Order: sequence, then C-alpha cells, then structure tokens
Amino acid sequence: MTRSERLGALVDAIGTAVRGKREVVEHLVVCLLAEGHVLIEDVPGVGKTTAARALAATVGGSWSRIQFTPDLLPSDVTGVTIFNQQSNGFEFHEGSIFANIVIADEINRASPKTQSALLEVMEERQVSVDGVPRPVPRPFLVVATQNPVEMDGTYRLPEAQLDRFLMKVRVGYPDHATEIDIVAGAQASSTLGRLQPVLSTDDVAELILTAAEVHVAPAVQDYIVRLVAATREDGDVLLGSSPRGSVALVKAARAVALLDGRTYVVPEDVQNLAVPVLAHRLILAPEAELRGAKAAEVVAAILGRVPVPVDGG
Repeated sequence: MTRSERLGALVDAIGTAVRGKREVVEHLVVCLLAEGHVLIEDVPGVGKTTAARALAATVGGSWSRIQFTPDLLPSDVTGVTIFNQQSNGFEFHEGSIFANIVIADEINRASPKTQSALLEVMEERQVSVDGVPRPVPRPFLVVATQNPVEMDGTYRLPEAQLDRFLMKVRVGYPDHATEIDIVAGAQASSTLGRLQPVLSTDDVAELILTAAEVHVAPAVQDYIVRLVAATREDGDVLLGSSPRGSVALVKAARAVALLDGRTYVVPEDVQNLAVPVLAHRLILAPEAELRGAKAAEVVAAILGRVPVPVDGG
C-alpha cells in the first residue's frame, strides 16, 4: 500500500465515526503528519471528543484521555515523584501526558496553573519534574477540545498556550442529511469500538519524515512570510502572529501536500490552511472586538489582499 493509500485509509476510517466532516478529519491527519497539536473548539455535542478518540483509535501506539476539571492538578498531567520505602528511593510515576496521542478533553475547564503544565511538553516533547527532564513517546500529539469561552465554568486559554497549537478547528453542526444518518445509524460509541489501527507508530514516524521533505518553493516561502507579516500590520490586530506562525504554516502545507499525494506545496495549500493555522494566534484590537470582528475574518481579508505567486509549484 502506497503512502497516499495509507493516508486515505486513515481518513476514511476516522470518517466512519466523524460523519460529514471530512475537512475536520483531514485537519487532524495534517496535524499528525506535521507533528503539531490541534485544538478543537465548538459547542457541546457536535463530536469534538469523538473526533479525537477516532484519531487515537486508528493510530497504533499508546493514547490517554485527560478530563480537565477545575480540581485537576498539574501533577495529574505530568506525573509525580514518590518516595518508595521498600527501595528506599524516589520513583517517578508518569502522568497521563506520557502517550503518543493525548486527548485533553475540555481543556479550558481546568485552572490556568494546570493548563500551563502543558506548555513545556507541547513545545519540547519533554516534561521536567523535580528538575529532571523526561521525554514523552514519539510521535506525540495533543488533541485538545474546548467549549466556547463564553460558557459558564471555562477559563480562557492564555496566548502562549494557544500559540502551541498548530491548528484550531471547529466541527460545526452536521447538515440535515448527515444528522438523519447519525440518528438512524449506530451509536458513535459502538462505531468507535469497531475502529482498528490503520497506521502503526513506525508508519506515522516514516510519514512525518516524508512530510518534512516535501518541497516548498522560494516563492511559496515568500508568500507565507508576507501573509504572516500582514497580520502584524493590519489595523484590526493588536498583536499579529510570530514567526512560529510562519513555521506552522509551512509544516501544515507540507502535510497537506503529502495527503494529496504531491511532493511539493502549492499556494492553494497555504490559502486553505491560513485561517486554522493563523487565526488563533492573533489578538484583535479592542475597537475591532467591539465591532464584532473575528480573527478568522481578518485572516480571510488578508488572503484577499496579499498577491499570490504565479509560479508557486
């Protein structure tokens, strides 16, 4: 089976549990290939956790689920060192973060202190407990879900935390025909129970290396940098994206190209990814927020202004 066929099989398998949301499924797979984390934000009941669990079920290796609550402690996430009287020494007990795929469910229901426990591991793929760095398994992916911040009992994720996510996506309500299919068909839980791994961790590691070798022409690199720079100059934006946004856009575009069976990135890849990769990294100016402006709309407007390279293949 070719790489393209394996990736297609992965998308199709996840799609059996996340019906009618192929773009969401492809974004999850892109984050897996780019070894970047994904934040799924939407109202309760639209399948955020189902999408995360479906990805975990179809990729071999270890996975864990952390239900974020106000009383969750940082040590519950990272682990803790405990004194063992029998061995007369300290032993480290791993937290739930030590897995290939970690589902951080309702991440914005935990306190900011607990949320910050993820900052190091999401960036450096290691956890420091009592001054000792401990690497997590590779590949490593955090799939976080959150409810809109306007809902009761939620804490806004700090900008530094949001910037760690490669993408922020929304599931959205299903269309009428899909919802009928969901109601008439099997329960999501039984569908998840039937899912089998499509890719092993070795397969994923190979595909991650392959994605990193996808060609990005200088003209496309220049286009990406100009797009990100435009977020810093827009009048509706108080703080634009950092170079981390440029790097994230390159990684995601390479992964999309691989998913499409190409060895090179085209400008359309960048355009299709700009909103989910960049919008959550922007801080809008207060007057723009008062007008009801949205970061996704700002990025879409920038896409319309920045010239697209003619020869970007």
